[in-house]
Amino acid sequence: MPYDEQLDRRITTTIADWGTTHKKMFGGTCHLLNGNMMCGVYRHFLILRLGEQSADEALGRPHVKAFDVTGRPMKGWVMVDSGVLTQADLLKWLNRARDFVKTLPSK
Repeated sequence: MPYDEQLDRRITTTIADWGTTHKKMFGGTCHLLNGNMMCGVYRHFLILRLGEQSADEALGRPHVKAFDVTGRPMKGWVMVDSGVLTQADLLKWLNRARDFVKTLPSK
């Protein structure tokens, strides 16, 4: 199944000056910060690495679910339905992911 290329372009534009790299992964795309996966697109979802505590808190919000493409959810990751993302929402989610990933050692 294809991924939401428009969402990927929105992410790329929003984080253009963050020093990220971009790769195809999960049948979609992934943006890495300092070599660590930070966010991306899977089908019509924004995927975000938030860390376990923040991801658990985010799961209680509407349109958010665990990042699960194999039948085993990835801890610390969530998926947000792209159909509900305003630009302001997208920026808030991306900042949350960046804040967590910046705490990780560079690869």
